[in-house]
Amino acid sequence: MTTALHRQVPSVREPADDIWHRMVEPGLRLPSQHLLEADLGPIHLDRLRQTGPIVFVFFRYASSEPCNTALAAYQQQLVPALADTDTHLIAVSPQIPQRLSEIKRRHDLTYLVASDHRHTLIDAFNLGFHAPGADRLLGARRSILPFPAVVITDRAGTTRFADVRADGAPHPAPATILTALRAVS
Repeated sequence: MTTALHRQVPSVREPADDIWHRMVEPGLRLPSQHLLEADLGPIHLDRLRQTGPIVFVFFRYASSEPCNTALAAYQQQLVPALADTDTHLIAVSPQIPQRLSEIKRRHDLTYLVASDHRHTLIDAFNLGFHAPGADRLLGARRSILPFPAVVITDRAGTTRFADVRADGAPHPAPATILTALRAVS
């Protein structure tokens, strides 16, 4: 099991040590819940994980340029590599589903793009930070954004890999995710 945390001092109001000690780590269980996919509606994580590992890509919102870059790269480089596997790729944002559909269409994303507008998964993995005014952008009731992160869970719902970029660094490269997936399979 692997955890990668980038330990530069983040530009958030919480002391760095408090951030690192509360985030998702290998061994944490995936909560039983559903997310709202931008086009499909509810997706139940318990059902999905029974059919294969899940790669969660946490991103801030549809109009974030760094997030757009990462999600497009995952479509081009990660999706083809996952085509012959039972792995599910889900991009997760706290933005409401209606606003997430634009990013799917802009980049012709074939993987799931889901809303965690109630922040249940973001809170369970302790990936959120307060961003004043984000509630208007997200269309949600909270001004909480997730740190850029990739979390991989196995069929049992156990976190096997977590790469959290609390310093604002870009999402991990597709090759990093594929290496982590080989250890899960």
